[in-house]
Amino acid sequence: MKKLKSIGSVLSGFSKGNIDFLPVGFIVVLILLWEGVARLALVPPFILPAPSKVLHTLVTTLPLMEQHITATMFEAVVGFSIAILAGILLAIMMDSMKIIKRVFYPLLITSQTVPIIILAPLFAMWFGFGYLPKIVIVVLVCFFPITLSLLEGLESVDKDLLNLLKSMGASRWDIYRMVKLPAALPSFFSGLKISGTYSIMAAVIGEWVGGKRGLGVYMLRVRQSFAIDRVFATIVVIVLLSIGVLKLIGYIEKKAMPWNKEI
Repeated sequence: MKKLKSIGSVLSGFSKGNIDFLPVGFIVVLILLWEGVARLALVPPFILPAPSKVLHTLVTTLPLMEQHITATMFEAVVGFSIAILAGILLAIMMDSMKIIKRVFYPLLITSQTVPIIILAPLFAMWFGFGYLPKIVIVVLVCFFPITLSLLEGLESVDKDLLNLLKSMGASRWDIYRMVKLPAALPSFFSGLKISGTYSIMAAVIGEWVGGKRGLGVYMLRVRQSFAIDRVFATIVVIVLLSIGVLKLIGYIEKKAMPWNKEI
């Protein structure tokens, strides 16, 4: 009887979404199909190496990639941090002063119409081939989702509640501290998750233009050497770093909003 109860509790945990085998199983099936295609030589290995080959290459070349991983993470973290601070500041300013929103909101929308791959060479010419142009690219990519999501969260607060606080003599800072910022946290973290996953990609795109180290630089080098297995290994590292950033933001979200049981 106890065994049946334990099995039932495990199955109920699965049904609640604690462990979801569907995406994991689908990915496993895709990898097995990929491995089968590579083993049967249906596609040349210099075009599509087997997953086992990519995994072996990843393990053997990881020490060589450490300095490149460190450089990319530095650019992503610094650019992402600047984007967060600037996004919070501008979103609060646009929410509190409508004239600022009328001036900057169209510029925010327009900034997203310019492909970042076109701006990257310009930043390299203006700022050189060091860390600065990569950080600027990360800021530009991450800034818009953070600002827009936080602004929408701030503007979605119940107007009657705001009027009640004003009638009770609450200051503008009190309104933001007690009502607006807590209410905007779900939207804010949604923007953070989007920007966090983009931050690694933006740093890699900036490194494609030029530099001495970084995953983008390493990827270009191994691609020019036709080492496709190393290209795929680099892609795996980029994906794992992006997932790590997403998981970290999710952990912070749970700590910042303990009242939200759905996260």
